[in-house]
Amino acid sequence: MAAQLNTENKRVHSASGDELVSRKPVLLMRYRGFTRCNHWLTALCMFALLLSGFAFFHPSLFWLTNLFGGGQLTRWIHPWIGVVLVISFLGMFLQMWRLNLLRREDIEWGKKIGDVIQGKEGNLPEVGKYNIGQKLVFWAMSLLILLLVITGIMIWEEHFSGLVSIPVQRIAVVAHALAALGCFFVVLAHVYAAIWTRGTIRAMTRGTVTGGWAFRHHRKWLRELARRDVGREPGGK
Repeated sequence: MAAQLNTENKRVHSASGDELVSRKPVLLMRYRGFTRCNHWLTALCMFALLLSGFAFFHPSLFWLTNLFGGGQLTRWIHPWIGVVLVISFLGMFLQMWRLNLLRREDIEWGKKIGDVIQGKEGNLPEVGKYNIGQKLVFWAMSLLILLLVITGIMIWEEHFSGLVSIPVQRIAVVAHALAALGCFFVVLAHVYAAIWTRGTIRAMTRGTVTGGWAFRHHRKWLRELARRDVGREPGGK
C-alpha cells in the first residue's frame, strides 16, 4: 500500500512547487514567484542583448546605441548583460531541464500539429507540463545561449584578448551573429505561442492557470497534481 502511494505521488510531469491552490474556481500553481522573476530577468536581458547586439549588426541600426548611452558604452555593457543572462538562464535550466526531456507522447503530439493549429485538442495525446513545442524552444535556447557564451568569450577583447587567433575570432563573430539571429526567431516563436494560446501569459504574471486551461493543454500535468492533492486541503493546508 505504501509503495503504491509513493508511486502515485511520484513527480513525473510536474515540479515540486506545482499544486492545486483553489478548487472553486479550480486554480493551479504553475510557476512560483522565484521562477517568474527568473524568467522575466532572463527575458529582459535577452531583449537588451538583442537591441545592443543589433546596433552593431548593420550601420543602419547603429542608432540603437543611443538607448544604452552611445557606442562605446554599448560595447562595454553588452557582454556584461550577457553574463547576467547566463546566470539567470542557468537558474531556469536547473529548474526545468528534467520536465523538458522528450517523451513518447511528445512525438505523437508533434505529428498532429495540424490539429494543434486548428484547435482540435480532443485529437491530441495528453502531455505533461510542457508540450514538444515548448520543449524545443527550451533546448534551442539552451544550445544557442551556450554558443553565444563560447563565441562571446572569444571576441571579448577587453578580458580575453589573445585567447584565440584573429582568423578564429572572425569565425566566432559570424557564429555569434548567427546564434543571436537564431535567438531572435526562437523568442518570436515563444512570444507568439504564449499570446496565441489564451490563458498562458497569466502563468508567468500571476503564477496560476485555470483548471480548464490545464485540462485542455496539459492534461497529464493536471492529472498528476490532482492525484497528489487527494486527501489534503488546497494550497498545502
